[in-house]
Amino acid sequence: MIALLEPIQPLLDIPYVRPTVGLAVLFSVAWLLNVVTRLILRRVVTRLFRATENEWDDALLNNGVVRRLVLIAPALLIQYGVVAVPGLHPNLVLVIRNVAACLVVIAVAATLSNALNAGNDIYMRTAKRAKERPIKGYLQVVQLVIWVAAVLLVIATLINKSPLILLSGLGAMTAVMMLVFQDTILSLVASVQLSTQDMLRVGDWVEMPSQNADGDVIDIALNVVKVQNWDKTVSTIPTRAFINQSYKNWRGMQETGGRRIKRSLLIDQTSVRFLSDSERDDLRRIALIDDYLDQKRAELEAYNAKLLEAGKDPVNTRRVTNLGTFRAYVTAYLRANPRIHPTLFQLVRQLAPTETGIPLEIYCFTNTVSWGPYEEIQADLFDHLLAMLPVFGLRLHQAPTGQDLMAALGQLAPRNAPEAAAVGGARNTLSARSERPV
Repeated sequence: MIALLEPIQPLLDIPYVRPTVGLAVLFSVAWLLNVVTRLILRRVVTRLFRATENEWDDALLNNGVVRRLVLIAPALLIQYGVVAVPGLHPNLVLVIRNVAACLVVIAVAATLSNALNAGNDIYMRTAKRAKERPIKGYLQVVQLVIWVAAVLLVIATLINKSPLILLSGLGAMTAVMMLVFQDTILSLVASVQLSTQDMLRVGDWVEMPSQNADGDVIDIALNVVKVQNWDKTVSTIPTRAFINQSYKNWRGMQETGGRRIKRSLLIDQTSVRFLSDSERDDLRRIALIDDYLDQKRAELEAYNAKLLEAGKDPVNTRRVTNLGTFRAYVTAYLRANPRIHPTLFQLVRQLAPTETGIPLEIYCFTNTVSWGPYEEIQADLFDHLLAMLPVFGLRLHQAPTGQDLMAALGQLAPRNAPEAAAVGGARNTLSARSERPV
């Protein structure tokens, strides 16, 4: 080896050449070590991890844990090999060693951080209650502690001081640290409350008007919660907002298995009337209400017979109305509809009359929670009820439209035609007189 260096010995005796060559050789070896280590890990470890059936090693590989470990070996080689470089100034040796030590610290911190991400992936895949009890926020707190410790070690290494000196000075920086990490601390507290009280899970449908969010929760992190809206946009909401602001969680509806229908038909009050005996008998052809009509007939006949026996005026007798019969039909139709949830609450009620008619409210639940089928069931239900209203002699209240006004004016036009013609003739006469020269 010495014989090989003899031809270039005069060149090596030049100042700064020997340490420069030594550093070049050291960095070249470190680069080769990085390449070799990366190839070995990629071809051996990666194939080994891919060949196994468990998900642990795959999570470590997908989150870059192995890739970060590669950086440690070259940094250690430089840290301990720079001492062997001849002719280097001691201060330069100290700087290179400290920088290499900082790279080792950063590589270790990055490896641990990625390992925590891999742990979160494994937890989300394997734990039964992962969506109910997410741990991502807690792992991010641990990652924050790791990186704070790494920064302290890097600073202490660069200034060649003990980390304990920096830690002793943190007491005076507590107020500053609280101010800097105020959002993180508040988000941590909010994340703990959301998790312990089971207020929010991944997959929940939430609605928060203050944040223009309406969709499914796709991620719960330490500082933010991501909600994918129904228009496929993503709203990023601070975690603490779910503690400080009101929002609606539709999880209860999804777990129940039924989605509520609450809508009213506005009945024209002038169309409500008593049913005659012939009309009542004619409605018995509707299978859903024939039992109701028979029961009502027996009840009213018994009641009215007692009134007449007591000598009361026939005006006091009770009779069946078309609106009450229609309400009974809607109730029976909901119970017979296979797409309406049979065990959840059902109600057909009449609300207080208003200037827009008598609201007949239908309150029930579908047997599905999916948006599309829910809207289809609701539309089919009210299509049928609207079409059945004329059968009971009822009309919907509807504000007059332009077509209604045109029809009304068209009916008035023939009646007022002679008067309009006379007025038009008088106007033409006056106009002709005004145009004559004086």
